Amino acid sequence: MVEKDKDTDSSKAKIKVKADSREIVVPGETIVSGEQYLPGEGVYRDGEDIVAARFGLADVSDKLIKIIPLSGVYIPRRGNVVIGTVTDIIGKGWLLDIGATDNAFLNVAEVPRYINQNEMPEHFNFGDSVVGKIFSIGGRGIDIFVKNRGHGRLDDGLLIKINPNKVPRVIGKEGSMVNVIKDATGCNITVGQNGVVWIKGESIDDEVKTKKIIKFICDNSAINGLTEKVEDFVKTMDKGK
Repeated sequence: MVEKDKDTDSSKAKIKVKADSREIVVPGETIVSGEQYLPGEGVYRDGEDIVAARFGLADVSDKLIKIIPLSGVYIPRRGNVVIGTVTDIIGKGWLLDIGATDNAFLNVAEVPRYINQNEMPEHFNFGDSVVGKIFSIGGRGIDIFVKNRGHGRLDDGLLIKINPNKVPRVIGKEGSMVNVIKDATGCNITVGQNGVVWIKGESIDDEVKTKKIIKFICDNSAINGLTEKVEDFVKTMDKGK
């Protein structure tokens, strides 16, 4: 819930968002007041106030305040897990389209095993979908690796594209929303922070069901109590079988 406290100057109503409650805010709107709060992404400090610098959902988590944007393009960041498509094989690696301004580069040294240059197309070929993690962003561009568990080529399954700024809502806090989807469909789900989602289920019907749930989350990302809404939506789908 949003609480409004009136100052002695009634024109300065300050919006305060409680922890674990996400409210839509617009640029210039005060989210919380107090020196104990720390500004994160999408906000700035104005005296004791933490103020929104962009439109989105205000998130208050352990004194850290940030904005979860509801629109915009993907901006790559170090540590992001992304799903890309191989567009070229060059020198000692692969170029991947991850939906950013620049392609990502996957060096042969950043895969789990040694690969000869003439074997590169056998490992990752044109059009293959690959999940990896960004470890460097600099003058050379975006570098990724695929050495972690769950990384590598994605075979079969269903790929869908969502707004990158809806990714936090699809994942949920500590993966809570993804777990709701998995429990409802039994599908394996990998959510790239660039807005590409891979779904692999026992049947096409399970994959399509997962896609519909993710679309529902994206369409309703701005509402409070989204987890409960999703659970109700799943029940409605199951009743309609």
